[in-house]
Amino acid sequence: MCDGPLRGLLVVAIEQAVAAPLCTVRLADAGARVIKIEREGGETARHYDATVKGTSAYFAWLNRGKESAVLDLKAKEDLDLLYAMLERADVLVQNLVPGALTRMGLSPEVIVERFPRLIAVSINGYGQDTPYAPMRAYDMLVQAESGLCAVTGTPETPSKVGVSAADIATGMNAHAAVLESLIERGLTGRGRQIEIAMFDGMADWMAVPLLHYEHAGRETGRFGLSHASIYPYRPFACADGTVIVATQTNAEWTRLCKVVAERPGLAAHPDFASNALRVSNRLALDRELEPVFARLTTAEAIARLEAAGIAWGRYSEVRDLGAHPALRRVEVALADGACVTMPRPAGRDAAFRPGPVPGLGASTEALRSEFRGAVSDAAAPTGLREGQNHDR
Repeated sequence: MCDGPLRGLLVVAIEQAVAAPLCTVRLADAGARVIKIEREGGETARHYDATVKGTSAYFAWLNRGKESAVLDLKAKEDLDLLYAMLERADVLVQNLVPGALTRMGLSPEVIVERFPRLIAVSINGYGQDTPYAPMRAYDMLVQAESGLCAVTGTPETPSKVGVSAADIATGMNAHAAVLESLIERGLTGRGRQIEIAMFDGMADWMAVPLLHYEHAGRETGRFGLSHASIYPYRPFACADGTVIVATQTNAEWTRLCKVVAERPGLAAHPDFASNALRVSNRLALDRELEPVFARLTTAEAIARLEAAGIAWGRYSEVRDLGAHPALRRVEVALADGACVTMPRPAGRDAAFRPGPVPGLGASTEALRSEFRGAVSDAAAPTGLREGQNHDR
């Protein structure tokens, strides 16, 4: 547990995979105490691979600074322990299948009555007031359902985003909702029930293509590394490599023509005089600009782009990221004491020191001892102890 603005906050996490752990690792990074409840054998992400010195890459990334407790929430003793934890907790984050929490006796109504200060976050695939409520939801499925894959890839091949975009967006949305609710609770003294749906996050990301379609009848195409609605915003092949050029305003377009292409008259061409025209006539514009860059080395192209005040970038492979001059790293200890480095989260400075990745069940007995005195008073209602389902 790190020192930080959320120190003293207790978070109970019944979580697995990516979305919920991303939310809670951000809380742990800010100093919250996060108790991660896992089933026997550990949560799903522990077993994706053993890439990071024997630890799953996903698990190492998303679970630093947490305590791990292995509980059987079908058993009275362990379910009572969960209730005892919730008596003290500030936040509950869970991504069990819909209805699993209610079957444990923790319906929204019960939470409001028994734990009125608790901020309870339920992460689902789809809104529970929609026909898709019972659907299983995995990252790629939600990317596809939301239309994200329809605007990603090449004209011939729709693609998913290469990282877990739906899960990551969901975790970020849940984290923001928790922080907003903590501020609200500071004013009202009351907790809040929060539903975070994966589909909602992706649909929000798809707002611009949806607005283009509904208000202009325009389908957003797939253009690979080129921008769908701003142009020229694409990679250009140079004599010895590739440079990606981002031209967003007419002023930048004018400078690109004058300084980079050395063709100032091109800026006023009637087919290219506005961004909308450049997008509509991108193939014709490509025929004008591609030969310019083909004659230049990448160094020459970058020098001209810099002189023109035009944004540019390079296409990097994953192998290049590790040596990228802008990459800032943080050291994280694994459960066995070995240390690895990974990208430092945005917003954390060089003094950031996250806690270690927990071993499976490493804190179980200590937590039983800590909460033992509170268990009898906080026991779960009898007859409401149907099983826990960790599928997501």
